[in-house]
Amino acid sequence: MKKSALLLTICCLLASLSVPAYAADYNISAPDAGVFGRPTSDDTIYVTTDKPANTDRSKNAAYIPPAFGSPTSYTLNAGELLTPNLVSGSTTGTVSGTGGVTVLPPSASGSTGGNTGSYTQTKYTAVTKDLYYSGGYLGTLKIPTLDLSVKVYQGTDADALRKGAGHFASTSIWEGNVAIAGHNRGVNNHFGKIHTLDVGDTIKLTTQLGTRSYEVYSVSKISVDDISVLNDSTENIITLITCVMNQPDYRWCVQAREK
Repeated sequence: MKKSALLLTICCLLASLSVPAYAADYNISAPDAGVFGRPTSDDTIYVTTDKPANTDRSKNAAYIPPAFGSPTSYTLNAGELLTPNLVSGSTTGTVSGTGGVTVLPPSASGSTGGNTGSYTQTKYTAVTKDLYYSGGYLGTLKIPTLDLSVKVYQGTDADALRKGAGHFASTSIWEGNVAIAGHNRGVNNHFGKIHTLDVGDTIKLTTQLGTRSYEVYSVSKISVDDISVLNDSTENIITLITCVMNQPDYRWCVQAREK
């Protein structure tokens, strides 16, 4: 009896294994269009005619903005190049003397409305760390006619003018236009008599880059809003500026050209 039951069980098992198996049918529909977000990659080629495609917009072409509240703080493209010695094409830089970078913007010419204009090279030497003397000043200004010898410090704020004369940070320190300010009254009235200078008088400036002698060619009273005297120059000049006593709307301005 047991053998019969065992045999029956084996037969049933074999019968079940002989039944063919059928895979279930699955039907997966694709999602409707728009379910997925747009691809993040963009292969579109954009073309602009406003500026050349190879315009340098890196830090090599970046400017250090002028000091807040300075005469050129609101002037477009004013300031010192962040890396003047690395700029190629638009500006060239050369190192002169024991330090300092002399920046010479390239000359260019163009025409507008049928009128042809040209742009002459201007000179500019940025202030760098190696141009400071151990005393923290940038140079010494001497005017033999006035028996004046004064140290020149960076900036034209109260702290700089308390110690001596102050260098306009937006201007050159050697090549081009070197602009310097000073008090005309009080204990540090170093520039109190610059308006008495005559055309032909000598002004000397000594920096880490050397000593340069200038000859006065202009002594004038200018508006307090006139910042054109701080512009870069194509020649080596020095500009001295101080207040006019009891005339807050005006400044004395002395300019001298390299001899």
